[in-house]
Amino acid sequence: MRRNILPGLRLSLGITLFYVGLIVVLPLAALVVKAASLGPAEYWLIVSSSRALASYRVTALSALVATVFNLFFGLALAWVLTRYRFPGRRIVDAMVDLPFALPTAVAGISLTALFSSNGWFGSLLSEAGIKVAYTPIGIMIAMCFTSLPFIVRTVQPVLEDLDPALEEAAQSLGGSDWTIFRKVILPLLTPALLAGLSLSFARSLGEFGAIIFIAGNQPMSTEITALLIFIRLEEYDYQAAAAIASVLLLTAFAMLAVTNWLQARALRYTLKG
Repeated sequence: MRRNILPGLRLSLGITLFYVGLIVVLPLAALVVKAASLGPAEYWLIVSSSRALASYRVTALSALVATVFNLFFGLALAWVLTRYRFPGRRIVDAMVDLPFALPTAVAGISLTALFSSNGWFGSLLSEAGIKVAYTPIGIMIAMCFTSLPFIVRTVQPVLEDLDPALEEAAQSLGGSDWTIFRKVILPLLTPALLAGLSLSFARSLGEFGAIIFIAGNQPMSTEITALLIFIRLEEYDYQAAAAIASVLLLTAFAMLAVTNWLQARALRYTLKG
């Protein structure tokens, strides 16, 4: 008879559902109820105001640029950490998780100090006519910093588990390095890449602490949606804050649904291939 290490199904399922309900479902339900207390006309007036639309644009475009950058840089970093051995590799690997451990406010202050006009990097960029701090570029850099580990840590285990025989077989058939990567490795990495991209984009959408110090927080220009929600809370306008937050919530749900569909499709394609 097989002995289960974990408790029985009823106890395990009960603990899981209680945790999910208390930590996840209850706060989201409270948000939806608060936003639903507004009438349709009032809700639409809040979420479609010019300031809210500007914050959506700044947040979404910055998150998209940061995610695309992390796609290439994160994949390259995961590849180097997996395929090569060099002095300091363990230090670099540990530094990938730094955004997880570092308070986001500390990250924001550090980035601002580095990229301000008199900072180490900012002074050099200023000489070239490029301003980073208090511009959308600063927002993108902060998002890149906080969301990079999601790409690296989802792709890295898949790269480590790839069977070398697949690449050796492709090489024996005369495949070039680029062909092997594109037709053998990349299809196997696609589900992990999609998962990392969705997590990276979601983290960028909801990032707050690392951005507010470097963004400048100018309405209609460098104000992100999370900051606008915080401002409405400070004004004790809880319904408006809930309404704007519900837009981010719906966006996150839609993104996860599309990502799951793409992952399932990529997995089916990989299995068929």
